[in-house]
Amino acid sequence: MKKEEALFKYLLRLADDSLILGHRLSEWCSKAPFIEEDLALTNISLDMIGRTEALLTYAAVVEGKNQTADDLAYRRPEQNYYNHLLCEQPNGDFAFTIARQLFQSTFEFFLYSELLKSKDETLAAIASKSIKEIKYHLQHASDWTIRLGDGTEESKIRMQKAVNELWMFTGELFEMDEIENALLKSAFAVDLVPIKIQWQNKIQQILTEATLIVPEDDYMQTGGRNGIHSEYLGHLLCEMQYLQRAYPDAKW
Repeated sequence: MKKEEALFKYLLRLADDSLILGHRLSEWCSKAPFIEEDLALTNISLDMIGRTEALLTYAAVVEGKNQTADDLAYRRPEQNYYNHLLCEQPNGDFAFTIARQLFQSTFEFFLYSELLKSKDETLAAIASKSIKEIKYHLQHASDWTIRLGDGTEESKIRMQKAVNELWMFTGELFEMDEIENALLKSAFAVDLVPIKIQWQNKIQQILTEATLIVPEDDYMQTGGRNGIHSEYLGHLLCEMQYLQRAYPDAKW
C-alpha cells in the first residue's frame, strides 16, 4: 500500500471517530439532565466536530481528488465510514453516554499524546490542538463516572450496567492492520500495543475509584475500521447527511 493511500485512510479513521461521536453527543442538546451539563456535552461535541474538520481537510489534500471536508463528511456511503463501533452506539441514559465517553476519551488521550510526535507535521499540529480539548473530555467523563459509580444505589447500578454493556466494543480500539503498520515505518502513526496497556491501567484506576467492577475480557465486537457497522450507523447517517443529500448543489 502506498504511503499516501495509507495516510488518507488513517486520517479518515481518526476523523470518523470524532465525527460520529460528536454527532451522538450533539443529540443531547436541550435534553441533558441540567443546563450546565447540556452546555458541557454540546461543547465537547463542538470540539470533536472541529477536530473532524481539520482531519478531513487534510485528508482531502492527501487524497488529491478535489474533494472538500464537507464531501468526505456527508457524501460517503455507510460502508466507507471507518469509526470504531463504540462511537456509533446510541446515547442510552446519561450513564451510558458517560461510559462511552470515558472509554473513547481515555483512548484518545493516549493516542493523541503520541501523535504529537508524528513525523507528519500537519497531523502533529492537529494533535497539539486536540490534546488540550481531549484532556478536558477525559476529566469530564472521569468525574462523572466516579460521581455516578460512588453515588446512590441507582446511579451505581446504571453506571455499572453501562460499563458492562459497552465493554465488548473496547477491544477494537487497539486493533492494528496494514494501514497502521505501513505508517509506523515512517513514524506517522502510533503503535497501539503500549497504548492498550496505558488505557487498561487508567480505566482500572478510574473504575476502582468509582467503586465499579472492571468487566472481564471476553467476546469483543469488531469491524468498524473496515466499514462493517452496527445497525445504528445507518440511522445516524440518514439524519446527519439529510440536507447535503437532499440539496447536493446548495451553497451554504
